[in-house]
Amino acid sequence: MKKHLLAIAVTALATGTVFAQANDTLAKIKSSGSVTLGVRESSGLGYTLGNGKYVGFHTEMGERILKDIQKQLGLTALEVKYQPVTSQNRIPLVQNGTVDIECGSTTNNTARQKDAAFAFTTYVEEVRIATRANSGITGIKDLNGKTIVTTTGTTSVQTLRKNKRADGLTFKEVMGKDHADSFLMLETGRADAFIMDGSILAANISKSKSPSEYKIVGEVLSVEPIACMMRKDDPAFKKAVDESIVRQIKDGSLTKLYDKWFLQPIPPNNVKVGLPLSAATKDAWAHPNDKPMEAYEVK
Repeated sequence: MKKHLLAIAVTALATGTVFAQANDTLAKIKSSGSVTLGVRESSGLGYTLGNGKYVGFHTEMGERILKDIQKQLGLTALEVKYQPVTSQNRIPLVQNGTVDIECGSTTNNTARQKDAAFAFTTYVEEVRIATRANSGITGIKDLNGKTIVTTTGTTSVQTLRKNKRADGLTFKEVMGKDHADSFLMLETGRADAFIMDGSILAANISKSKSPSEYKIVGEVLSVEPIACMMRKDDPAFKKAVDESIVRQIKDGSLTKLYDKWFLQPIPPNNVKVGLPLSAATKDAWAHPNDKPMEAYEVK
């Protein structure tokens, strides 16, 4: 009887621990000695070199966040597992616990805040238009009658349709399964323009066979704060993440990291992306916050 009661007690304790850790990521990390980082395979802020190697500004920043958390928890070692995510599955994978923190290229907006929590903004994105240098496209007005590609699970074309400069335009919309596929459609002539985050456009151009054959043109379609994403209702974990971001801002390491990935030659082709730190991103770093996209205005 005592053994039976003991078994029930142990089971209850284990179940309670599981429930407690569902909204206590720090406890989950400490007990397991591991953490899962959500990463992108073809984003401007993070991508893969193949063979399970993930790199990029947000990927490396996320790794630094996890090192700070390891130190906070007093762990001698922390296993970082890398989970590739897409525009379509990134939120579900955070919600169901597969991913503990996603540091890809996710826009913080009010709709997504219903499903997930966001760290302080670490990059302020501008949605732009990429096209072939000889296309004759210089802005929104030149998209009439053209084929536009964007990536499944993103909101770039909806953003274009809402822009007052797009009133009266008609165009065909096609979807790439990921950012690399979308750029391939531009590269192979199946699309006349690729509408997406400026960093993603710049990164894909820099990695292309002939970077000089492409250009980013026209007006800024929207301004979007990009941030690492976590499960909701876990304030202790969010606090730890935000504190690491502030530390990286204050000691200058985040600026150096940005310089490494956007202003210096980067793998695999050792080409510079050439995207200087924007005034909007500088301001977000100077005043750390987790404001959604709706708090920003396109000027």
